[in-house]
Amino acid sequence: MKEFKVAVVGATGAVGVEIVNVMHAHKFPLVSSGDYSVPIMYASARSAGKLVDTPYGSLTIREFELSSVQECEYDVIFLAVSGTFSKQYARELAKGNALVIDNSSALRMEEDVPLVVPEINSNSVYDGCKLIANPNCTTAIAVMALWPLHCKFNIRKIIMSTYQAASGAGAPGMQELIDGCKQQLGGDLDTPAPNKVFAHPLPFNVIPHIDSFQPNGYTKEEMKVTWETQKIFNDANIAVSCTAVRVPTLRAHSEAITIETSERISPEKAIAILSSQPGIDIVDSVGDCLYPMPLTATKKENVEVGRFRQSLVFGEYGIDLFVVGDQILRGAALNAVLIAECVLLKTVKQSGDVPAS
Repeated sequence: MKEFKVAVVGATGAVGVEIVNVMHAHKFPLVSSGDYSVPIMYASARSAGKLVDTPYGSLTIREFELSSVQECEYDVIFLAVSGTFSKQYARELAKGNALVIDNSSALRMEEDVPLVVPEINSNSVYDGCKLIANPNCTTAIAVMALWPLHCKFNIRKIIMSTYQAASGAGAPGMQELIDGCKQQLGGDLDTPAPNKVFAHPLPFNVIPHIDSFQPNGYTKEEMKVTWETQKIFNDANIAVSCTAVRVPTLRAHSEAITIETSERISPEKAIAILSSQPGIDIVDSVGDCLYPMPLTATKKENVEVGRFRQSLVFGEYGIDLFVVGDQILRGAALNAVLIAECVLLKTVKQSGDVPAS
């Protein structure tokens, strides 16, 4: 049975922590004994030496140094780091034996770097590929529902409005929301909650501003949805427009999506297609008040899809739907681990050695 040495860089952040959790839940085939029987966790010098509770037990954070990581000859390196860090180190790390899976936005649109959601385009990982990008969490959640519909009905246009949780800005974003809510719920409603992570106080507010504004008036977060959907689908002709809004929830992004298709589509046909797809839970019984919500999608691997309606704009060539997914899990950590499983399984199958399920 093939076993793997794995490093998680940026292991103290929200996504890094979740990657370790997912690896344990999926029984990722680590080396059976010794130091590498657990994922090796790296972070900055500030965090080095700290003990972190994980499903593998209490693990010590190591300081990231390029040479020391390269000397360990890892099979997989997960990067849960900033774009600046990835630009500096991702390609260097990929020169060795390791498969490098980058969660940042730094390399997603590079031609030689596959942008992968395994359920959709694992075939974009070419032989010998050592560097793979994880999509933006908003995109990763949306395409789970949209890809099967595109395959059947040929999507021409996507109009999306997102309601994105504080955790999209990582652990600091969640803490800023919690602290602000405590302040205002403690009776200090007249004093705005402090904001360092977000452009404005988030408690009891929504902020239509995620990432930097671009010359066309869209934010970079909104344009990521356009660019990345087109790359993942390998279809530059799909028109995509997104409005991204930060809302005062802790986890799970919500997305109101309208699509126009080339083929006739109906809510019933869409449900029939999506019901059989892996990674999707249909939650669509409005009479029972059942529909996708952050409350029910949080810490769930599957994406919830519901509120199917025939479009009043595009008629029988369009539908409206509502999608919710845990962006730390489904939108980031889970997708990264699934990429590793997919690529390594392909590799070991070629070598005649298949890891334990």
